[in-house]
Amino acid sequence: MQRRRFLQWAGVAGLAAGLPRLGLAAPDLAGVTLNVATYKGAAPTFFPEAGIGAAPYRVKYAEFTGGNLSFEALVSGTLDLSPMSEIPPIFGIKNHAPVKLIAVLTGDVNNQAFVVPKGSAVQSVAQLKGLRVGYIRSTSSHYFLLKALKEQGLSFADIVPMALTPQDGFAALQNGALDAWVTFGYFIQLAELRSGARVLKTGQGYLSGNYVIAANQASIADPLKHAAITDYVLREYRAWQWIAAHPEEWASKSAKVLGMPREVFLAQYRAQSGPRLLQPVDDAAIASQQDVADLFFEAGVLPNKLDVSGLWDRSFRWG
Repeated sequence: MQRRRFLQWAGVAGLAAGLPRLGLAAPDLAGVTLNVATYKGAAPTFFPEAGIGAAPYRVKYAEFTGGNLSFEALVSGTLDLSPMSEIPPIFGIKNHAPVKLIAVLTGDVNNQAFVVPKGSAVQSVAQLKGLRVGYIRSTSSHYFLLKALKEQGLSFADIVPMALTPQDGFAALQNGALDAWVTFGYFIQLAELRSGARVLKTGQGYLSGNYVIAANQASIADPLKHAAITDYVLREYRAWQWIAAHPEEWASKSAKVLGMPREVFLAQYRAQSGPRLLQPVDDAAIASQQDVADLFFEAGVLPNKLDVSGLWDRSFRWG
């Protein structure tokens, strides 16, 4: 199934190449520049290994540490395209942000976790009552914390919540300033390896695994940029497919790029709940994000109940 879906989506990338055979001119994208958000060790890092050559348009990358920051750049128009979790766009609704969600990349939910320090007696989320819990504001870790607390009949009022950047949260966990930390990505395995931290709970059963691909509305409206965005998203997806099939090579290069032990990345690969799959916009994806928005409203994070359906754009054809 995964291979069949990939071949269907990859066929979209070949559409432009087939247009001349149909008597139609392929779009000339030579004058297009795509401004794309990325982060250290992301899919573009592995384009050479995946055999992905130069695009027929210019790509300018801007590096970010979180989707909340790249979302702001999309709003300002300095970015055309960015991957992120479901959460950052929700906070842009009230400001009518000119950003739309064009696809979903489903992925690992075990890369989100509650982590407790070495030697901690905490064995459940219920035991976090009254304790210091770090999280990353307006991200999937924020949502995960709220949802897991709610399951136990708790709220932020029952803990000492501490909004921290991933780097500050890692330092706080190591120096004893946190009793638990809700974080994501390789920080989980890094905390385990460097300080003997323990995973208390992963996002399995709590998170959808949906990571959205967001684009500036003006970029979507430009036919040439629309075509370039389609092509570029499929290029990144091909790179993720290569990574899934080459974990050893991925871990080795990631270790060099990020300056961390190779074992961190191999452990992250082994812990993942499932592979990345590119999905078109559908009702299920919208409903998943609506659940997130509703929980933020119930928790008082959002002042008003929101309808997220207007955030989504179905004009891209992935399969």
